[in-house]
Amino acid sequence: MSGGRLPALVLLLLAAAMLAASTLPVEASVGYDHKALIIDGRRRILISGSIHYPRSTPDMWPDLIQKAKDGGLDVIQSYVFWNGHEPSQGQFYFGGNYDLVRFVKLVKEAGLYVHLRIGPYACAEWNFGYFFFFFFFFFFFFFFFFKLFPCNLLIFRTDNGPFKAAMESFTTKIVSMMKAEGLFQTQGGPIILCQIENEYGPVEFYGGAPAVRYTNWAAQMAVGLSTGIPWVMCKQDDAPDPVNSGLAGPVPYRPAEDIAYAVAKFIQKGGSFINYYMYHGGTNFGRTSGGPFIATSYDYDAPIDEYGLLRQPKWGHLRDLHKAIKLCEPALVSADPTVTKLGNSQEAHVFRSNSGACAAFLANNDPSSAVRVTFNGFPYDLPAWSISVLPDCKTVTFNTAKVAAPTSQIKMSWFEGFSFKSYTEDISSLDSSSFTKDGLIEQLSLTWDKSDYLWYTTYIDISPNEHFLKTGKWPYLTVMSAGHAMQVFVNGQKFGFVYGDVDNPKITYSGNVKMWQGSNKISILSVSVGLQNIGNHFETWNVGVLGPIGTHGEHLNLHTASGSSSVKWGDAAKDQPFTWYQAYFNAPSGNEPLALDMSSMGKGQIWINGQGIGRYWPANKASGICRSCDYRGNYNEKKCLSNCGEPSQKWYHVPRSWLNPTGNYLVVFEELGGDPSGISLVKRTAK
Repeated sequence: MSGGRLPALVLLLLAAAMLAASTLPVEASVGYDHKALIIDGRRRILISGSIHYPRSTPDMWPDLIQKAKDGGLDVIQSYVFWNGHEPSQGQFYFGGNYDLVRFVKLVKEAGLYVHLRIGPYACAEWNFGYFFFFFFFFFFFFFFFFKLFPCNLLIFRTDNGPFKAAMESFTTKIVSMMKAEGLFQTQGGPIILCQIENEYGPVEFYGGAPAVRYTNWAAQMAVGLSTGIPWVMCKQDDAPDPVNSGLAGPVPYRPAEDIAYAVAKFIQKGGSFINYYMYHGGTNFGRTSGGPFIATSYDYDAPIDEYGLLRQPKWGHLRDLHKAIKLCEPALVSADPTVTKLGNSQEAHVFRSNSGACAAFLANNDPSSAVRVTFNGFPYDLPAWSISVLPDCKTVTFNTAKVAAPTSQIKMSWFEGFSFKSYTEDISSLDSSSFTKDGLIEQLSLTWDKSDYLWYTTYIDISPNEHFLKTGKWPYLTVMSAGHAMQVFVNGQKFGFVYGDVDNPKITYSGNVKMWQGSNKISILSVSVGLQNIGNHFETWNVGVLGPIGTHGEHLNLHTASGSSSVKWGDAAKDQPFTWYQAYFNAPSGNEPLALDMSSMGKGQIWINGQGIGRYWPANKASGICRSCDYRGNYNEKKCLSNCGEPSQKWYHVPRSWLNPTGNYLVVFEELGGDPSGISLVKRTAK
């Protein structure tokens, strides 16, 4: 399950009614029935939250996990990031913030369970949906080389031999790693659920018989790995038994009262497993954000914010809800609810066990009016659009609309600015590390996603008889691109910058350009902003103008301290496109989270000590209609918006673990032109 394209908090709801009878062996310690997951013979109401290990740093993991536990979570859910673990075919990486085993062991040490969503496709606004880019090379080669032939050599996510072989190989590797470390619950570990594939239902709808065969194959392959725990699918209504399916949907910037109402409503209907997507969203470091046009921040308005601080009152309000639900657990797992009408829009859901446990949920589904209802002979006041939880069927311990948790005040405090030096790219230069290729070649087939940038260059000879040389009316140039952004230069002079958006990444530049008699050089810098991560056959979607790869500075590794000595740096200039800026700074004292304020810049990338902070684009302003948000009533993704007219993202997370006490090397590559004197390091606090 992915979130939406806008950051938000959502729920993965695994309904008890959707769980089929278990076919697991009797010795398994994790099973399920029509009511709930059964762990060590006990039905459980489980509260889960998504924390993606690569979107934070290992030094942050223990605190994030503890805050999740303190917030009432039982389970930590995470995808497994295929292209992070296998950046090239057969070459695996499980270090740094990709240390999956370490992350799972930390969850175990905290006494929580793990839901591991192996996929290996995930979507999740991650570059290429977690598929490793080697796939794209094979697809591109076979599609364009054999396009005259009816072949099916490599097609993603269908009944295709090469793809299934690669998918099975990676899934098997992850399962084997977890087994070797004793991390499945049947081995005494924390992993109680695994997921195969992701959000495949809509794809299967259009994929026909091959897609149906693929679904069944994926389920059989996963179950055949003998983990001893259940497997689930997401958005897969026809998931083959014993693989079960979850429901998912994105909900941007949802108020705490409405989130609590949605969770309580699900539980009162008999649900037994919920997941918050995200509980901590984190950061898309480097070039990992996909979409395209997804921001570096993956904050998601989650209970724990991007920097690891509590977002109040959301975190505290949900914590109190979780406590109330846990008090109801003996009754909730014992019986289906009895529903009684208390009014036109009011009802009671009552759970009773044979041992005498009783729990009730009193709901007022009216979005505008508070009411007083009578239940079991006693009056209860219910605010509009709220649910009261009565763990003993008498006493209200929680109401979703009554927030008792304090509201945190987030502050970004200026710490220091930087003394930059700069180096400006020569847009006409080629060096020994560059290579060229004739023709209009699809961008990714040349860059292999190692760079966002590709130059397209051509020359036009203008004869002395051209009419425009006499009239002064410049010729009209049109350039079409499959996306995502491009800058157009003629004879070194910039004439335009155009970019697409999520709904329409294809772009066209049209305008008059100045040319002279003789040879004229047209240079087009094509820029990708993350790869597609969702959609039918998204592997076929192109980028670029249908040249040498990247920028001169990338070839020279100017983002590293060792590569910086290869050019002569000068005084920092303002409003210069294609300019590299460098500065050194010392780490600030304290333990507050840190960020860079990039609001004075246009668009580009940031590195600290050679590690990618990510893409920045504050010149892109958020559009929409921001108004006061009322939690009452049905929610939609446009209901609660903020930041209209402001940069889509202003602050960029700097992990403290990436810093040395002194001499940290900061590099900024600016594509459009900005004022580096406005860049500053800030501290984030919440009170």
